[in-house]
Amino acid sequence: MVPILYSFRRCPYAMRARMAIILCSVECELREILLSDKPEAMLEISAKGTVPVLQLQDRILDESMEVIEWALQQGSSKFYVYLEDEQNLSDDLIELFDTKFKYHLDRYKYASRFEETADDHRLQCLNLLMHLDEVIQSDQWIFGGEVSLLDISILPFIRQCKIANPEWFESQAFTKVIGLLRYFESSELFLLAMEKFELWNPSDPKIVLFPR
Repeated sequence: MVPILYSFRRCPYAMRARMAIILCSVECELREILLSDKPEAMLEISAKGTVPVLQLQDRILDESMEVIEWALQQGSSKFYVYLEDEQNLSDDLIELFDTKFKYHLDRYKYASRFEETADDHRLQCLNLLMHLDEVIQSDQWIFGGEVSLLDISILPFIRQCKIANPEWFESQAFTKVIGLLRYFESSELFLLAMEKFELWNPSDPKIVLFPR
């Protein structure tokens, strides 16, 4: 059985799972969905209704970091190999962006939904991005010329921060972050991960393989 990946193209969690699949040279069946119209087949195996969901022969993975870990276990990987101190830093930053940055990003982007003041949360995002700016070591990926787990884990969320207000984002002092995001968005990895696919139709027997 080819693993089945339920995905939504613009979701940052699904995006990083797709990038890990690409970098680990894994093939799966892609089922592109709309989060506003979740298919019953996905909800039957993962009631929480978020993406990505990876359906394996023996289990279901419905957290992006679980999908990434599974992809890494499949063998070949093009990920940058961390030095020990870089591994610890990467773990800390992924945790920071998955928790604090995501919390403030949501309330910056969707302030009216949360009945919050967008500027307060944008300031918190700014502080975290300034912290990251001090860590970046090159004008390509965070640790140099090779993409790392840290890159694919946090850049989709930083991209969302830019999309919320591109003019504000591009005018800030975190110039390394801005350069990193530009490199990311023009990279072959990003373009391949963001390829557009037709929505999955349960009544259509056609199988769409990813990556193609």
